[in-house]
Amino acid sequence: MKCDLHIHTIHSGMCTVPVARAFCRESFNDPLAVYEKLKSLGMDLVTVTDHDSIDAVERLRHHPDFFLSEEVTCRMPSGAEVHIGVYDISEKQHIELQDRRNDFDRLLSYLHSERLLFSINHMFSGLTGSRDIRDFDWFERVFPCFETRNGAMISRVNQRAEEVANHLVKAAIAGSDAHTMAGVGSAYTVVSGATSKREFIEGLWQGTGVVQGASGSYLKLTRDVLRICLYMMAERPWTVAFSPLFPLVPAALAINYGLEVAHAERWFQRVMHRATERAARSLDRNVVAAGEAVV
Repeated sequence: MKCDLHIHTIHSGMCTVPVARAFCRESFNDPLAVYEKLKSLGMDLVTVTDHDSIDAVERLRHHPDFFLSEEVTCRMPSGAEVHIGVYDISEKQHIELQDRRNDFDRLLSYLHSERLLFSINHMFSGLTGSRDIRDFDWFERVFPCFETRNGAMISRVNQRAEEVANHLVKAAIAGSDAHTMAGVGSAYTVVSGATSKREFIEGLWQGTGVVQGASGSYLKLTRDVLRICLYMMAERPWTVAFSPLFPLVPAALAINYGLEVAHAERWFQRVMHRATERAARSLDRNVVAAGEAVV
């Protein structure tokens, strides 16, 4: 069975870009249109991971192959912000997750007590702001899944996430992270042998999911941003006044592309260096213990 495990609709709220957040949405995707496109692409299961929202459920709950998920915006103990995919939840669980999302210890405790599958999304992207090395310690210790293929992220960012997931033996998942219809279903996760949603989710827990599909690119990102701008102008005609700025979008995104690569490389090197040091200390302790045992 296959499923796109990271996708957005009009219910993901406003974008996070300064100033634009006052009038531009994260996504203008209609939930039913998303569902229909995913099915046309051969997805066996459908879910939606809107930012801190499950409002899309009203349009989709009657489909037997749909299950409810969300992308929780969480504040880490370091103060850094991360996006956590939480899958196959109930409406009551959504309320509880939102109540705890700014208290990581409480959120983590709830996720474990409910045995909810969760992942760290786009871990090497600068999308959510600054990082702290302690955040990666948490990712290693408590997250069962890493998103290693994100259809909106450049391949280098995905590659680094995949390398760390392999090093730490973490379950890998994939999703399109589509904010426009063009990207829907571009990346997805396959669990071979699963015949039901329960078996699919259990396969993810066991690490048998296989990531499929394509990473994002500069051209795809430029396309999506310009399409969102067009939808914004259709919803709020007065924003046509910003159209003279549109030629600047490709240049701004090219700069962002370079910053994303630099961000991913910097943190990847720090994470792997820390892992190497930890392994060396563990080896030293084992050698000392072995020596003492011989004596």
